[in-house]
Amino acid sequence: MNRLKNKVALITGGARGLGASIASHFFNEGANVILCDVNINDATKMAKEVNGSAYYMDVSDSSNVLEIFKKVHSEHKQLDILVNNAGINGFEDREDLLTDRIKVNNLQSKEFNETGKIKSHFDVTVNMSDEEWHKMISIHLNGTFFCTREALKIMNNQIQASIINMGSVLGTTGGPSSPHYSAAKSAILGFTRATARELASRNIRVNAIAPGYIDTDMTSSLGDVKKMVKSVTPMKKFGTADDIAWAAVYLASDESKFVTGQTISPNGGFVMNQ
Repeated sequence: MNRLKNKVALITGGARGLGASIASHFFNEGANVILCDVNINDATKMAKEVNGSAYYMDVSDSSNVLEIFKKVHSEHKQLDILVNNAGINGFEDREDLLTDRIKVNNLQSKEFNETGKIKSHFDVTVNMSDEEWHKMISIHLNGTFFCTREALKIMNNQIQASIINMGSVLGTTGGPSSPHYSAAKSAILGFTRATARELASRNIRVNAIAPGYIDTDMTSSLGDVKKMVKSVTPMKKFGTADDIAWAAVYLASDESKFVTGQTISPNGGFVMNQ
């Protein structure tokens, strides 16, 4: 309790899933929580649960980000913690894409086991549209940059602060069905290390969390992929939102005051099989 007492924390993508869990844990540790999300209705409901505030924010829109951070500065006068959590997985409302990629994965395994050759292919990159690519990069990478830039206009005059960026195990291992997601998450990890070096002189710590597969709304539609992932994960299960939230509490608190430029990866051992 009170590990984040009197700290002001802004969480993007805070309406549901990992963001909402982080918000709840921050609140329980004494933080004043600000939730930002394009889903303002759910963000407002969640804000009531944590006695916080909610703002509509499209992190890919730099003017919208600027507007909200100005309001935050005006109303709260400080910003101690920024969690860049907003994101998409690319399969929203496209279960057909997910089904096709599960089918290809199963066919490849079957073909290799039976003939030693693979005839079925993912062909994701060659068929990806400009819009799909730009949307993924804009929300994940541009959003992380836009929010960090505006947060620093508040944080730079403070004694200390913590920025937590949301990466993914796919940012290091890659994912055959998600080249755009993998690219964005890999870039976020590089951005984390670069800004950690830049901001150390101001005692602003920058770290990343790279979750493995976690049970959230974003993974609820993975179907048979969940069985496959569990089979190659040493702990044989998906993680929970709490697993990520506790990592965020640690990185936001003074317990990690000598930690910067690092990536914490709660993944059940998944990366050991990559």
